[in-house]
Amino acid sequence: MPKKNVSIITPLLLIGLMLAACTKATPDKTDCTREEIFCVGLVTDLEGITDQSVNQMAWQGVLQAQADKVADQVKYIETVDAKDYANNISILAEAGYDVIVTAGNNYAEATISAARSHPDRLFIGVEQQQSQFLPNLVGLVFHDDQLGFLAGALAAQVTKTNLIAVVLDAEMAPAAVALKEGFEAGAKYINTEIGIISAYYPGEGETTSMEARWGASATAEAVQNGADVVFAAGSKVGKGVLLEAAKHPGIYCIGANDDLWNIYREAAPCLISSAVKQINAGVYQLVKMAREGAFPSGNYFGTPGMGPYHDFESLVPPPVKERMSAIITGLEEGTLSTNVANP
Repeated sequence: MPKKNVSIITPLLLIGLMLAACTKATPDKTDCTREEIFCVGLVTDLEGITDQSVNQMAWQGVLQAQADKVADQVKYIETVDAKDYANNISILAEAGYDVIVTAGNNYAEATISAARSHPDRLFIGVEQQQSQFLPNLVGLVFHDDQLGFLAGALAAQVTKTNLIAVVLDAEMAPAAVALKEGFEAGAKYINTEIGIISAYYPGEGETTSMEARWGASATAEAVQNGADVVFAAGSKVGKGVLLEAAKHPGIYCIGANDDLWNIYREAAPCLISSAVKQINAGVYQLVKMAREGAFPSGNYFGTPGMGPYHDFESLVPPPVKERMSAIITGLEEGTLSTNVANP
């Protein structure tokens, strides 16, 4: 009897072993060290993954790459201390991530260093202008004059007084100058006779709260002089601009860089829209290019866009929306120029 049991079990075991040997192993989709697994990682700045700004938009681009099966595995690391910039990038690089996205200009130095230390990895530096080119590093940047152009074009179409305003950071900042000149060009593209009030922050090195107070003061003065649309073009003065404009019934305000509706909800009474940097689309496109073996180096210019109209959705006439869409397309395709010289 014992031998009979053995003689029956042994063939079954052999068949099981043969079937196992013939079964193709399922690749581990989380093992980024495997050549066939394409992994994309993001390292955030201190504001975290839900900042409703650069970090979150960059992550949306990465997630879109995963949804479209451009990326097999994605991951983010939230940085809580600036001293961890380099280390957090290294964690992803050493784990085998093919593309590493770093969010924000604060990462510029650490990203360049990591690209040199890991020549077999590709790096996307969001909002990091590159002055020296590395073959495995690209800076995702934007033309500020195009953002200003969009804001000016919208302002010129919704004003009732034919007088609009732009309030900016200090003139020493190249971005401020580009935003101002772009705003003026966009407004005059719509109406060559429009009046424009512009104000640069006159100080230097003060606290953000002081700049916000000045932004509010400059906005109040512009409104008093008859401006009924104000572009909050300064990242530091912007809060003051928006909150002051919201106090004046019938005044429109326009944000810059991000959809500021998500950040300054108190500005809802005036915030018709924001001229935004489409970071998510830029990150997605660069990840796709990396997967296809067409990764660029140097600087890659993303496209501008307009945020939602939110509470003003039903109040903005369809012809205005259609014209704004046409302008965005023209800027993206290069058929429309702001005629502003970029530094």
